Amino acid sequence: MVHSSHLRPVGSDPFAKASGGPVVPPPPPPRQAPNSLAAQEFAVGQRGIPPQLPTTMEGIVQIAFANDFSDVHLGVGEEPRYRCRGEIVRTGWPLTDKTTFRDWLREILEPSDVDLFHREKEYDGSCSFSFVRVRINVLETLRGDAMVLRLIPTKMPTIDQLNLPDQLKAIAERPKGLFLVTGPTGSGKSTTLAAIINYINATMKRHILTIEDPVEFVHESQLSLVRQREVGLHTKLFRNALRASLREDPDVILIGEIRDQETLSTAIEASQTGHLVFGTLHTNSAVRTVERVLGMYPPQEQDSVRRTISEVLLAVLSQGLIKTTDGKRAGYFDFFVNTDACRDYIQRGQLDEIESIMSRSAFDGMITINQSLAHLVEEGRATADEAMHHSLKPNELAQRLRGRL
Repeated sequence: MVHSSHLRPVGSDPFAKASGGPVVPPPPPPRQAPNSLAAQEFAVGQRGIPPQLPTTMEGIVQIAFANDFSDVHLGVGEEPRYRCRGEIVRTGWPLTDKTTFRDWLREILEPSDVDLFHREKEYDGSCSFSFVRVRINVLETLRGDAMVLRLIPTKMPTIDQLNLPDQLKAIAERPKGLFLVTGPTGSGKSTTLAAIINYINATMKRHILTIEDPVEFVHESQLSLVRQREVGLHTKLFRNALRASLREDPDVILIGEIRDQETLSTAIEASQTGHLVFGTLHTNSAVRTVERVLGMYPPQEQDSVRRTISEVLLAVLSQGLIKTTDGKRAGYFDFFVNTDACRDYIQRGQLDEIESIMSRSAFDGMITINQSLAHLVEEGRATADEAMHHSLKPNELAQRLRGRL
């Protein structure tokens, strides 16, 4: 659904008369001491948070969009807040009452979706404004109903703009196989997959089918034909849609999230039968991802599963986001490419050996988390302390960053 805005345009003069003549603005409030709690918490106000709560949900989202905030947090009995570069920031707006929250829900959800939320106590979906698309999660809490809106850029990202490994382009050109993107919630997995799909769409003549929960980035068919399905809206279950996709003549299949053994087994089957399959998992390193995949199967099936995974797996990209010295965020990566040597170690179950191979296989495009973090520090883009905070092996990273800590 698309909602038209009734707010004044961002950046217009709120003190201008209808006739065009200026009026004198009200005097500014007394200045807080620079080290006061209020000054620290509302410093983000300089980025464009107005003193008054907008009258519509669209106005709230428009502020987030104008200030490059990633998320909007709203809840009954709570002060509205935004997420700015990884941190939750306050707005100073009044606590939200039940009536206001109900009106916000009705603005972005169909009545049937509101009813579904009240029945299930959970709701996942999405909607589009004229300037941005948002992912919606509604939940019930101790204080009352709440929601989180994740802003999804309307401009499609590219592999180069995201500084992703160049090897991803070669993987995207493969005719079949399984490629996994992993990382915690909010680490940019959906953005990375959107960039890869965008690259295929713009450069190859393929049929791309996506199964997502919900659909985030909306792709327009270019050289490729792109069809997107949303779980709950266009299909009931991930695994049902994935199974059906094998009869829909796709070249590329994107699975929003591999959640269970059945979905994984179907993804493996698809990659074995001439399809390029992309999927996501919530793991924090490439090797742990392989362990997680193997761990979805019982012990008696491990030998055959290791052999199958070693044959179909193309690569694993595990990623995260780190604060940079300019106040923004940058990605760091753990990138594993399944070479012949790695394939042999997967078959034997010697996964720890893979990490050793990754650290010395830059010529294959591989990189470890510590190497990626160290590069950011050495380039002056991140501090050593911040890099240590994100490292899975801080002692090892400390050795490399000796003298910078």
